[in-house]
Amino acid sequence: MAFGPDILKIDVERETERVVSFLREQVKTVYRRNGIVVGLSGGIDSAVMAELAVRAFGAQAVVGLILPERESNPVSSSYAKAHAEKMGVAYREVDVTATVAGVMAYELRDDYIRTLVPEYAPDCRYNISLPTDLLERESFSFYVLQVQLADGTIRRKRLGFEAFRAITSFANIKIRARMIHLYREAESRGYVVAGTTNRTEYLLGDFCKYGDGGTDIEALAHLYKNQIYQLADYLGVTPDIVNRPPSPDTFSLPVTDQEFFFRIPFDRLDHLLYAWEHGVGVPETASALGLGHDAVKRAFTDFTTKNRATAHLRQMPGSIPYEIAVD
Repeated sequence: MAFGPDILKIDVERETERVVSFLREQVKTVYRRNGIVVGLSGGIDSAVMAELAVRAFGAQAVVGLILPERESNPVSSSYAKAHAEKMGVAYREVDVTATVAGVMAYELRDDYIRTLVPEYAPDCRYNISLPTDLLERESFSFYVLQVQLADGTIRRKRLGFEAFRAITSFANIKIRARMIHLYREAESRGYVVAGTTNRTEYLLGDFCKYGDGGTDIEALAHLYKNQIYQLADYLGVTPDIVNRPPSPDTFSLPVTDQEFFFRIPFDRLDHLLYAWEHGVGVPETASALGLGHDAVKRAFTDFTTKNRATAHLRQMPGSIPYEIAVD
């Protein structure tokens, strides 16, 4: 098929059958397990993963864990519960605040942020964001720390790469804490943990190594976010989840995935990413999507930079090949 607006359209019924078949083979034949545990975030990826798991094994063999912590958006849990009840799967809500606090993540993070914004206090809220107008103009790809003080005042601080890594390392503790609880649940039941990372996130590195990227199976990693939405519509994911802007939900001050990481609206992002991944030229991409050449070049450059910078996330642990030493 020639590159164009329809390039990402999938046969949702056939794709559902394909993923269901993959899940059955992986769970029963490869892992020899009895069912699937899914972390239900209140977002679209985990909702689609759970729906597919139900179709593969029935609701009785799927368990959803809802894993908030003290800074999570309460809407996430309410949407996750409603969707679990709609599917008829067993679910539990486990507050992971104590797990995160047990390694002093909140305390150490707050101490670090105060070195950047001295007014920061435990009752403040914060997030990290990037400029979101990449397609409109040339702009520097630098992160900004936003702190909302108790009186509502916003303080902004441009972050260097070292500061960005430090703050996100604390946020990633939350994601890894959730994985601890998912595996405890899975091991106690003889189940596997299903990942929810899509291809858009995988290629650009929007996942946490040994957090949401440390699962037994990744049944959605071949599908762009656009295609996840197509499946959600076919599978009957609840409208509240479908219509909710994707968010990392790891910062106390709300921020969308576009603001935190992707910089491009999802209705443009995946087509551009497909073109970049499959070597479609700038002129052809620009013409098909109705964009200027400079906008496409900026997007491709951003994709290349992110893909290279996050290559270590996709790298499996290295090891020395076994061989018998002979004198």
